[in-house]
Amino acid sequence: MTVDADAPVYVAGHQGLVGSAICRALLRAGHNNVLVEDRRRLDLRRQDDVDQWFTQHQPKYVYLAAGTVGGIKANATRQAEFLYDNMMIHANVIEASRIHGVEKLLYLGSACVYPRQSPQPIPEQALLTGPLEPTNEGYSLAKIAGMRLCDFYRQQYGCRFVAAMPTNLYGPGDNFDPESSHVIPALIRRFHQAKLDGSNRIELWGSGSSTRDFMYVDDLADACLFLMQRFEGPGHINIGSGVEHSIAELAGLVRDVVYPDCQIDFSHDGLDGMPRRAIDASQLTQLGWQVATDLADGLKQTYDWYLGVDEDVRRRRKRLAVNLDAAANTGMEIAPTDVDLVENRSTVMSVGGRD
Repeated sequence: MTVDADAPVYVAGHQGLVGSAICRALLRAGHNNVLVEDRRRLDLRRQDDVDQWFTQHQPKYVYLAAGTVGGIKANATRQAEFLYDNMMIHANVIEASRIHGVEKLLYLGSACVYPRQSPQPIPEQALLTGPLEPTNEGYSLAKIAGMRLCDFYRQQYGCRFVAAMPTNLYGPGDNFDPESSHVIPALIRRFHQAKLDGSNRIELWGSGSSTRDFMYVDDLADACLFLMQRFEGPGHINIGSGVEHSIAELAGLVRDVVYPDCQIDFSHDGLDGMPRRAIDASQLTQLGWQVATDLADGLKQTYDWYLGVDEDVRRRRKRLAVNLDAAANTGMEIAPTDVDLVENRSTVMSVGGRD
């Protein structure tokens, strides 16, 4: 199947890590009718709002990458929020896509949907074969529901809705909020702050023994465009790099990129999450797709992006201080682009939350 470059393509979650990468990939591929909507104007948890938006814009293809996301701590302490938000978002977008005749929808799940004790690397068939990891059960259940919803809509209504399960992702547009970030942006931020502070040693939470499969997000986006044209189901398909790294090894690679002189200590205390998680992406490989970016190169590109955004935030904060003084004296309005800074949320910290 060839996707017409002029057809309206909706990317739900375009401000997040995955959605922004899909937008970049679509533009690189020559698509000239990419539809996005700011979450402040469209709350995907509200069914009527979603239906009205679809009525107005009539997308033909949908990439469903929106959701409330976070790292180990956020998942463990905000389970109700993660379950509710994500179930509502996924159900509303999928149902609106059916009602309004969307030609094809690609739903992005997460590797956390698989049982804690899954065989490694994890095949698609492992889904629902055992208990989930307790620390992110709420998020996992919502993702499973979204994936199964695609299956059932395909069976009952004949909708061309398919689901893909990416491995652990990182890259430009990631969430660097210390309270909700995943492991790679959290490590980049920790080492960067240690470098700024002149500290030559940091302590990391856990043992460092857990292993993960990491993928650069632009590679994932390329895989999503590939699957939109090549994959029709049934069932879902894994997207992974096929290479495992321990958290200790990952920390060393991030240290080498950000602050080579820093020493690493592990506390051997706290939550490690699943002891091992790697994705079996052999089905995707058999379709003809291959990952392009190795971990070391991806980390460097991610840190370069982080430095650029960090500098932009500093410039915006300096400008905001001047604008606030002028606004107090003259009644001048604050630019919409400065709203996040007024609310003490930098661009770096606001991307990748609820998208």
